[in-house]
Amino acid sequence: MVPEDLPPVNGPWVSLKGVVINNDLQILHETQVQFDTDLPEFRTHGGVVTAEDGHTITAPTLLWVKALDLLLDQLKLAGADYTSIAAISGTAQQHGSVYWQRGARHTLQSLEASKFLHEQLARSFSTPNSPVWMDSSTTAQCRQLEQAVGGAQKLAEITGSTAYERFTASQIAKLSQTKPSVYNSTERISLVSSFACSMFLGDYADIDYSDGSGMNLLDIHSKEWSQICLDATAPNLIDKLGTPVASSSIQGPISQYFVERFDFNPDCKVASFTGDNPASLIGMCLTEGNIAVSLGTSDTLFLWLRSPQTLLEGHILCNPVDKEAYMALLCFKNGSLTRERVRDDCAEGSWELFNELLDSTPRGNFGNMGLYFDVQEIIPFVKGDHRFNKANDRVHRFTSMEVEVRALVEGQFLAKRAHAEDLGFNIEAGSRIIATGGASNNKSILQVLSDVFNAPVFVLVRVSGSLSIYKYRYPTQFRKYTVLSLQEAANSAMLGSAYQAKHALVAEHTSFSEMTSCLPPPVLACQPYKDAAQVYNPMLARYRRLVKSILDTI
Repeated sequence: MVPEDLPPVNGPWVSLKGVVINNDLQILHETQVQFDTDLPEFRTHGGVVTAEDGHTITAPTLLWVKALDLLLDQLKLAGADYTSIAAISGTAQQHGSVYWQRGARHTLQSLEASKFLHEQLARSFSTPNSPVWMDSSTTAQCRQLEQAVGGAQKLAEITGSTAYERFTASQIAKLSQTKPSVYNSTERISLVSSFACSMFLGDYADIDYSDGSGMNLLDIHSKEWSQICLDATAPNLIDKLGTPVASSSIQGPISQYFVERFDFNPDCKVASFTGDNPASLIGMCLTEGNIAVSLGTSDTLFLWLRSPQTLLEGHILCNPVDKEAYMALLCFKNGSLTRERVRDDCAEGSWELFNELLDSTPRGNFGNMGLYFDVQEIIPFVKGDHRFNKANDRVHRFTSMEVEVRALVEGQFLAKRAHAEDLGFNIEAGSRIIATGGASNNKSILQVLSDVFNAPVFVLVRVSGSLSIYKYRYPTQFRKYTVLSLQEAANSAMLGSAYQAKHALVAEHTSFSEMTSCLPPPVLACQPYKDAAQVYNPMLARYRRLVKSILDTI
């Protein structure tokens, strides 16, 4: 069973990738390890193993270790020169957890350069399989956590999210309750990101604020573990977590293992690793006052927030760039698959015809509005197709294919604007939207996005990849390459992990915006028409009323 508020495909669990970038953040080399095909002995499908119950979904921890062995060898064969790498950072899927066996720290600290990592770490995990974000087997533990802290609202106030099955707290609670001996033998619990960081560090790496705020354990205000959440999860949990640290912090020098085996410079620094969603915000160079919209299987909104809001749907995370700020993450399940369904029904499966139908109808769609949810949506909690004419009467179908297509696209973007505004996002002069994902190549769809938000839409010009390398001439002059950044995802998240490595090196004397000034600016895709606010502000109010009327009938 796939969780309900994150995209189920093209995720960071299917491969480990590596790229080499120069000082201008341009990719020079890249390679990847596909979990299913390159490591078939682990018998994963899509990088994971699904139990018979359909809810318990894990990944063999040793799969990730062996993938790193392969990747570092392949990257070197691709031409990467490890001797001048100055810093390492990375990113991995959020929420997943790794359980280090008692004594594993000593193993990390005494790795032998003549042996592979996976040979030496094979007995270092108290449970061989790591829960991943797709797991949905912990509903009982979620309810227990919310009840213990005073309800879902209170948990969201503390940690930025209500209890979710994939979140780390409920996964730890399940292990403690169902396998207490395994839990008791666990010396350290890592997120997937801090687990990867630990291998490069040769010691247990601390969890960074941003990834840590996806656990239901971190107080996002104090940036410390919440005692009430710890107590509600498992006994003596604080002893197994370490101390949370800033996402841009340096955790220490690289392990001697990598110096001896791969000729890394002993002065190379290991920066904190983070989750894929925070890394995406970094990679998109999102700033306050702007909003990023990822148009994929699920549509996701990223917002930079100066202060946290309390959400019962969606997530508030600590900002990975500015430790005093926050980021919001809103996921809408009915994204590209719903658009493709309407395309197939109305445009014979052709995006060209779909765009012609969309462009042939006026903004506002003659007063017709539609809300389309193929699967149970989270924001709002609605399912099915809901069509309304200009009198707000329900109709079974619209009078033309053109109206149907525009109703779909306008309805999707009205929903996004409404919930963005609920988080405190306001359209102001200078506000802009950064569009990513597959549909960001569709100018007709982006034009509706621009009109609904009454803001210009920009797209990024980037090179994809996933383990990024950045080299540095000690102490202040840049060389040909930059930083090594480990990552399980692609595109903006990969780039974010690269930027994070460099930022950790230069943060004391260079701001993030100054550091990324060498990047090509986002390209303007479209601007709103002059009557956009006149058309869509009233429609936004209508959307809210119509959603309320739908929810009242459920």
